[in-house]
Amino acid sequence: MKSDMAERAPWLIRRIPAGGVDKIQNLMDNLHLHTVCQSASCPNQGECFHSGTATFMILGGICTRGCRFCGVPKGKPQPVDSAEPKNVAIAVKAMELKHAVVTSVTRDDLPDGGAAQFSACIREIRAQCPDTTIEILTPDFAGNGDSLAIVLAERPEVFNHNVETVPRLYPQVRPQANYQQSLEVLRKAAKAKIEWVKSGLMLGLGETEAEVISVLEELRSMGVNSLTMGQYLRPTREHLPAVDYVHPDRFKALETEAYRLGFGHVASGPLVRSSYHAGDVFR
Repeated sequence: MKSDMAERAPWLIRRIPAGGVDKIQNLMDNLHLHTVCQSASCPNQGECFHSGTATFMILGGICTRGCRFCGVPKGKPQPVDSAEPKNVAIAVKAMELKHAVVTSVTRDDLPDGGAAQFSACIREIRAQCPDTTIEILTPDFAGNGDSLAIVLAERPEVFNHNVETVPRLYPQVRPQANYQQSLEVLRKAAKAKIEWVKSGLMLGLGETEAEVISVLEELRSMGVNSLTMGQYLRPTREHLPAVDYVHPDRFKALETEAYRLGFGHVASGPLVRSSYHAGDVFR
């Protein structure tokens, strides 16, 4: 019998490439690193590992927030690993990455929210891999402007912070986050004249077309020029169920609308994720 997803959204069923997964997994294990690919149960993990890439997740593997869409484990986090920035750079060099993406769990327990660790990772990657472009996907630092400034001072080529969903759904989807606070993070990144300021949305949580367009307009007004939109997929039965599976044609229509609004780069499709083919922005 076919699964419900297979019947309702056959475009989400894909063949996972073989080979290359163990090599990346062993590298991460040996360097005591985490990837969001594994922790968040990304549907593209097999493809990305097979092609020799991954998204690094720093500040440990435990998040202090309980977002109801995210598969990253929640609870009491581990102490910050001082060797982590250097190990991330070692992995970037070993993988010969032309574009490195670094994200993190949210660390509301830290005074700076982990900003210093982001900064250290950027510096280490640049020291060991000076030709590699860097993309960071940060939390909101609980609205701490000083923490955000620490990261922006390193001037990554891409600064990413996801709004994730429309403001009406924040109480259900991101109960410990604030939509306006996320917009302010993006506004400050654009004001700092970072080359690419990026954000992303998950669709399929019950948002309306008008609400999505409104968010796109607000993101552009904040100075966001790169956008991702993908299908929300429930990580486990403990997480929010998907309300609907959005057809690829709708993603394409939203991509067209985003370009009309002035975004410089848009990735929109059912299996698109924040860091999926992230380096395409430079091509």
